Amino acid sequence: MQDHERLFDRVRGALLGGAIGDALGWPIEFLSLQQIRGRYGAAGVTGFLPGPDPAAPQQITDDTQMTLFTAEGLLRCPPGADPAPVLRRAYLRWRDTQQQEKPAAEVDGWLAGHRFLYAMRSPGNACLTGLRRQAESFVPPLEFGEPGPVNPKSKGCGTVMRSAPFGLAGFGADRAFYTAMRCAQLTHGHPTGYLAAGALAILIDSVLSGTELPIAVQDTISRLAPMPASAETITALATALTTAHLGDPTPERLERIGAGWCAEECLAIAVYCALHTYRTGDIRTGLLLSVNHSGDSDSTGAVAGNLIGAIHGLEALPMEWVAAVEGRDELFRVADDLVLNFFYNDRTALADRYPLDRGLDQ
Repeated sequence: MQDHERLFDRVRGALLGGAIGDALGWPIEFLSLQQIRGRYGAAGVTGFLPGPDPAAPQQITDDTQMTLFTAEGLLRCPPGADPAPVLRRAYLRWRDTQQQEKPAAEVDGWLAGHRFLYAMRSPGNACLTGLRRQAESFVPPLEFGEPGPVNPKSKGCGTVMRSAPFGLAGFGADRAFYTAMRCAQLTHGHPTGYLAAGALAILIDSVLSGTELPIAVQDTISRLAPMPASAETITALATALTTAHLGDPTPERLERIGAGWCAEECLAIAVYCALHTYRTGDIRTGLLLSVNHSGDSDSTGAVAGNLIGAIHGLEALPMEWVAAVEGRDELFRVADDLVLNFFYNDRTALADRYPLDRGLDQ
């Protein structure tokens, strides 16, 4: 595979992998491991669960929805502009999808015109309350290490589950880190919440450029170490590394890391599952491991899928899962658009889908 083909494959893999993990975990999000095993057997969920309509795609949730709007915001950000106000407006477009049954007759941009994004599937409270405040006027992020101005005590995984695109835009680790942290503060102010989002962006950027995953994790820890209030995120990543060396992965070992409701735990669970795929190449087991536990299964599945897909590429994902996931074609389109825009500086076919956002409400 040539380098340009590998780049498209990995960016597609990151977005489709995230959607697959999201769809695998969504039906069991609020079940304990004991309940999952009681319903589906000792192995837990082993694939997509059948819905009421066998012909319908496997449903994604707010995790993939917000990831798509993150990508859209980046694609609509004028060169040299502050991404935070542009991402604010992108997330407000997502918020509109949670308040309407279907697209309006006229929508702002291509993405908001897709009906499947208007499903409301347990969106995160901090994302909704944070955007309610951002809807009044732009609340800019504060200095790193201090609680942000919006939901200053919230470190929910809603920051991490939407932040993969910051690592898919060819920014380099530093810019990906800081951009993701700034935009996480739009809804979540706890330093761990936005630091974990920045850490995911570093990891995605690093593995996309060819860095081996264990090295990328260690480098991320080193980047976090000088940051104020980074102890929780560092500890979570270190725990993922340590747990990965205890033997074959199991849900019980995964649950030593946490449940994934908090940002740093969601990130660390994703790293733990991705480390398994890195060592063994067993993508299917890594994705299933990321959802079969007593926690936020769709978010941990989504973030693990983002990371696993960025490492191994689309071609390594189970094709029957790729074919069945909701929004598949749109995810392909957005992935390719990220590559064209940020790696080839080619907006020839993008202007209509992503009009540059030159709003003045900074």
